[in-house]
Amino acid sequence: MRAAEARLGAGVRGGEPAGLLVVGDIVTDVVARHTTPLTSGTDTAARIRILPGGAGANVACWAARSRGLSAVAPEVRLLGRVGRADSDWHTERLRAAGVRPLLIPDDSAPTATVVVLVDAGAGAERTFLTDSGAALRIGPADWSPSLLDGVGRLHLSGYLLFSESGRRLVRLARESARARGIAVSVDPASAGFIARRGVGSVLAALDGVDLLVPNADEARLLGGAPDPVAAAAALSRRFPLVVVTLGAAGAVVAERGAVTARVPAPAAEAVDSTGAGDAFTGALLAALLSGADPVAAAAEGCRAGAEAVTRTGGRPELADGPAPGPRSAPEAPVLRGAPPVPDGRTAPGRPDGRGAPTGSESGGTAPRLGGEGALPRP
Repeated sequence: MRAAEARLGAGVRGGEPAGLLVVGDIVTDVVARHTTPLTSGTDTAARIRILPGGAGANVACWAARSRGLSAVAPEVRLLGRVGRADSDWHTERLRAAGVRPLLIPDDSAPTATVVVLVDAGAGAERTFLTDSGAALRIGPADWSPSLLDGVGRLHLSGYLLFSESGRRLVRLARESARARGIAVSVDPASAGFIARRGVGSVLAALDGVDLLVPNADEARLLGGAPDPVAAAAALSRRFPLVVVTLGAAGAVVAERGAVTARVPAPAAEAVDSTGAGDAFTGALLAALLSGADPVAAAAEGCRAGAEAVTRTGGRPELADGPAPGPRSAPEAPVLRGAPPVPDGRTAPGRPDGRGAPTGSESGGTAPRLGGEGALPRP
């Protein structure tokens, strides 16, 4: 446990702020916000936007934003796979948010796409229609230990657990981080997936994680208790630090088998709850990297989550306004293979080259919406 506590306190290396590496999904979100119930067989009026998203990418963007509000400014990096056709757009959007993108363009699958139905008349409740695309194709070949150079925390999106290659990547990345004394955090991502996969299997895949950030439903399943607060305490006997998000009720912090704090959330008028959990996690991690204790870090997460629900989409507002649609996005350089690691070399792994490039044949700036497979959502 002492080794875990040392990792949890990591935030500065060699006198410089240590960075955050997020490994996870990058998604094109099609958000449809409707104010009347959906009517089968006919039209329902809605406000529809195409936005960059994905739990892993959203966490990185909120961490970068929170970092920008702090006197300590560690770098935030994101490793993930996208379809080659719209990789330029996602790269540019991440850079605009202050994230260093380490994206692997995939020639054989489009970027993951999620249609988000937001019922404005029911408290901004969400329904997801999901195409996994390239997100499920990330694996060990895309990893290099040198990706951790200058990193103080490694965050793994729970969506990595949805595929065998993703689970192998989780094990490899976790082992690399532990060998360097780097704290590892995971958000379990989906109560539905946990139920289908089995609690025991998911807990085994999470062995060695220093910080677990489940929502209430995920905590109930993993902790084996109907009350998320009790579940948080139970989970903290297995993981050194557990922070459970409770939506409008805030969050609970648990360590060593006991709840150590209940953190309230600021009042907010919900417009779209899509990115609230990701915002919480990103701000929590940024605060921990800056030296905050778990309770103060959870308070930062609650503030970010309350801000997130007041706007459409899963990411923070950019300084220059909302993200432009993919057809109007400026060109940005894109990695033509595996991501460069901090010393400028290339990490192992590349697209396998099977099949034709996906997306538009007229420049590849518009996301392709479609493909086979499904990535469950919470």
